[in-house]
Amino acid sequence: MPTITTNDLKNGMHLDLDGDLVQVLAFQHVKPGKGGAFVRTTLKNVRTGSTVDKTFRAGEKVQRAMIDKRDMQYLYKDGADYVFMDTESYDQRNVTPETLGDSAHYLIEGRTANVLMYGDEIVGTDLPASVELTIAETEPGLQGDRSSGGTKPAMLETGKSIQVPLFVNIGDVVKVDTRTGDYLSRA
Repeated sequence: MPTITTNDLKNGMHLDLDGDLVQVLAFQHVKPGKGGAFVRTTLKNVRTGSTVDKTFRAGEKVQRAMIDKRDMQYLYKDGADYVFMDTESYDQRNVTPETLGDSAHYLIEGRTANVLMYGDEIVGTDLPASVELTIAETEPGLQGDRSSGGTKPAMLETGKSIQVPLFVNIGDVVKVDTRTGDYLSRA
C-alpha cells in the first residue's frame, strides 16, 4: 500500500488506519500561531458506518487504501443479502445491506452496478448522481395540477419511499437523486 502524508489528503480518499478501512469525509489544515500545524479530519469507517473526528500532525505518514472499481451485475436478493455477479469471471458474491447502505434503495435486478473492492472484499457501490426508477405505488394524479408545488408520497419499484409532485402516476419513470433521495424530474 502506498504511504502518503496528511498534507495529501482529499475528500473521498480511502485510508488504512490500524487495520480499519476509513474514508475521508472532510479535512482542514490548521496552522495555529503557536505550535506545529495539524490536520483535523472527519473519517467514516467503511465497514461499520461510524464516523470519528481525528487530528493528525501536518506531514504525518498514513497508509492509503487502494480501492478498485469493478462492474458487477445485481442479480437478486437472497434473504437479507444482495447477490452480485462479476461480469468478467461470472463469480457470484453475497453483499450485506450494511455494506451497501443507502445505495441498496437504487439497485434494480439485472442492472450493472459499479462495485468498490478493497482487495477481495466488497466495501460499497459507486452510484451515478441520479437513476431512473418506476413508480410502484402512489395516489392517483390530479389532472391539471402541474404547477402548484404540492407533493405526495410515492413508492419506487425498489421499495424506497419518496415525495413526488401531484401529477406523477403509477407506472411513471422518474429521475431520483442518489445522494439525497429527492425526486428530480420525470424521465
